[in-house]
Amino acid sequence: MAARAWQRMLSGRRLDLLDPTPMDIEVEDIAHGLAFVARWNGQTRGDWPYSVAEHSLLVEEIFNRANPGIAPRWQLAALLHDAPEYVIGDMISPVKAAVGPGYGELDLRLTAAIHLRFGLPAVLPAPIKKAIKAADKVSAWLEAVRIAGFGEAEADKLFGRPEASIVKGLEIRLRPPAVVRADYVARVGQQLAAII
Repeated sequence: MAARAWQRMLSGRRLDLLDPTPMDIEVEDIAHGLAFVARWNGQTRGDWPYSVAEHSLLVEEIFNRANPGIAPRWQLAALLHDAPEYVIGDMISPVKAAVGPGYGELDLRLTAAIHLRFGLPAVLPAPIKKAIKAADKVSAWLEAVRIAGFGEAEADKLFGRPEASIVKGLEIRLRPPAVVRADYVARVGQQLAAII
């Protein structure tokens, strides 16, 4: 008998990990999963884990600051940049390297299905992808120095030092999963409404 390669979601959807389809993806499932997945393998300061959902909200905010006036569809793409992790979890970079190319292929399949579900191209234009990655690195730097125990010099080497104007006033929030989940769903809804 073949190994099971699908997961039942709380929405009742059954997501095939080897052949994901856009119609099996729901924002509530994404938000729920991401709100309960800890960044940094849970090795962060605070009374709550720093979730991928919280990180995604921060990345979108950084992306918007760095790209003023950018179209809402690309803001949505920034918000969804780690969405596949609602199924496959958040692996730190050293683990991804150890696992090999299989992780990347799975991530690409899920990303394409998620993008199509929300009206985005399966593969983002290279400049958009690059801008989202830049925002992701700024977020990683902030998280590293503020809650993950890194010194600024070490974070500078790993992620690059962000521009002061981009990070001014940004905060790392540690909140209960239910609160972050609701904010993530609401933000996706706002972006979808702005696109239409």
